[in-house]
Amino acid sequence: MITVDARGENCPIPVIKTKKTLDTLTSAEVIEVLVDNEIAVQNVTKLARDSGGQVESMQVGDNDFKVTIQMESVQEQVEMTPTMQSSNNKNTIVVISTERMGEGNDELGTVLLKGFIFALTQLQTLPKKIIFYNGGATLPCEGSDSLEDLQAMAAEGVEILTCGTCLDYYHLKEKLAVGEVTNMYSIVEAMNEASTILKP
Repeated sequence: MITVDARGENCPIPVIKTKKTLDTLTSAEVIEVLVDNEIAVQNVTKLARDSGGQVESMQVGDNDFKVTIQMESVQEQVEMTPTMQSSNNKNTIVVISTERMGEGNDELGTVLLKGFIFALTQLQTLPKKIIFYNGGATLPCEGSDSLEDLQAMAAEGVEILTCGTCLDYYHLKEKLAVGEVTNMYSIVEAMNEASTILKP
């Protein structure tokens, strides 16, 4: 039995930890995933079922849950080296215009956007570019909670581009910590040429 301890982890980390474990299997195996909220139980359960596993879950404490996944067979996996691979045949770009994701609670929105950027690092095919403008210009700068994830993607060839006018407006030009400064024409050109645009 393999145990995945994802207690105390925010979405999407419990799913990502479980997926990484599933991807390493070479034979039938039982995986026990420990989480601390019902949403994580549901997300891990869906992932496991979509992967062909038999799933059981149970609550073992006030905020403790156990999801047991029985994998009878292992689907053939395509090896990816390195784990993150920049796209060569797609022109997908991500545009981020704020430091939060969605509308409603600002604190929740900040957590969601951090999770979104982390989830990008886990894709088998990374976007070609990530473009930041307006409030999003704070994210590739010193002190950002997402800086490490952005630097990891930049190291794999993802272009990290931030609007220079926005950096000037927020007095952040000297604090840009990853990627390059861009302009509005280049942003429009990149969006016009993109095959897919992701906007959280």
